[in-house]
Amino acid sequence: MVSALIIGLVVLALVFDFVNGFHDAANSIATVVVTRVLSPKKAILMAAFANFIGFFFFFGVAVASTIGEGIVPPAFMTLKVAAAALAGAIIWNGVTWLFGIPASSSHALVGGLVGAGLLAAGPSAVNFASVWKIAAFIVVAPLLGMLGALVMAAATFRPFRAMRRGARTRLAGFLQIVSAFFLSVSHGVNDAQKTMGLIAAMLLSEGMIANFYVPKWVELACYTMISLGTLTGGWKIIKSMGEKITRLEPLDGFCAQTGGVAVLFMTAGLGIPASTTHVISGSVMGVGVAKNAARVNWSTVREFAIAWILTIPAAAALSAATYFALGFLHLF
Repeated sequence: MVSALIIGLVVLALVFDFVNGFHDAANSIATVVVTRVLSPKKAILMAAFANFIGFFFFFGVAVASTIGEGIVPPAFMTLKVAAAALAGAIIWNGVTWLFGIPASSSHALVGGLVGAGLLAAGPSAVNFASVWKIAAFIVVAPLLGMLGALVMAAATFRPFRAMRRGARTRLAGFLQIVSAFFLSVSHGVNDAQKTMGLIAAMLLSEGMIANFYVPKWVELACYTMISLGTLTGGWKIIKSMGEKITRLEPLDGFCAQTGGVAVLFMTAGLGIPASTTHVISGSVMGVGVAKNAARVNWSTVREFAIAWILTIPAAAALSAATYFALGFLHLF
């Protein structure tokens, strides 16, 4: 018999998935909105639809496995650990959204698992090798995004300058819409898997599945919720991503988005829960550097970087506090 507790925690995980979509909606559409290629409403609708596309294609579940088994081993993954981890991640996402900071939902969940795992059973409950690899991508992911954007800029800026202005603007706008669509697909594939992995881990801990895998109903639920979250749109972060780093034109947006897509599909295939936020921020920086590094708002970049570095420890602290509170209140 399915307990009310497991049902409640699956719902909480889906709430996190919704918040993830809401918080990270800016990642894939910020540039296409600020360049006025698409209206905010059309961009959000496109992103929400594209987030769901991953359900119909097999992109693997490597990222889900990393979250579900690679941070807190199955032997220590209790419902109490999962509940505290989700609470810590949701609270941190709410804080960063209030300040318009594009922090990583992925790293918030990782931090939540670390904090709850440590309080539950000490260092043996956390796979620090995986955590350090994920933490390293706080630096690596933006650099990869920047590199991808620089490569795209080198390949496209010169040929586009040879075109007539009107034709150049129309083609760049079309390409930006296409790249924004695929960026949204990659966002859904990367980020929905993280909630899938945690739900699968909870089902395994309760003996509802015999070994770690992601049931189809979990996939469908997670893709649906992240799409609905995206549909609501995190407008504060759209402005931060699209305007505060550097001024963008349609061709810039295409280069940033295409570079980001390549990086995100690569990391998803490798099972690395890289942050969509970090990758796209790096891509936007890369375009700015390709045009004129002096036009990049490096003070904003530093503010973002500080938030990225703080995400794992802050979410861990929030999760640990939640774990303690759950025990104090005898809720588990």
